[in-house]
Amino acid sequence: MKQPCVYIMANRRDGTVYTGVTANLPRRAFEHREGLLKGFSAKYSCKLLVWYELHDTMIDAIVREKQIKAGSRAKKLVLIEALNPEWNDLYESLV
Repeated sequence: MKQPCVYIMANRRDGTVYTGVTANLPRRAFEHREGLLKGFSAKYSCKLLVWYELHDTMIDAIVREKQIKAGSRAKKLVLIEALNPEWNDLYESLV
């Protein structure tokens, strides 16, 4: 699956969330799950893929990522709850 997308990882339901952008969501989610990426997501164990949104271009995805990151935590939680109210790990649906 090579397609630009914005995604949100979490460490647990209603826990810490991390927003990112990638052109290869299965690979990036795997890297988060296995702790291969250093930084915020590793520090807070954000290993669950709880939300994602596909885009036609990487520019569109980056613009959306910045919009989401600029928003409040409450807005991020609304996005997650609308797509994934149970906060299931969506990684398995990708592979």
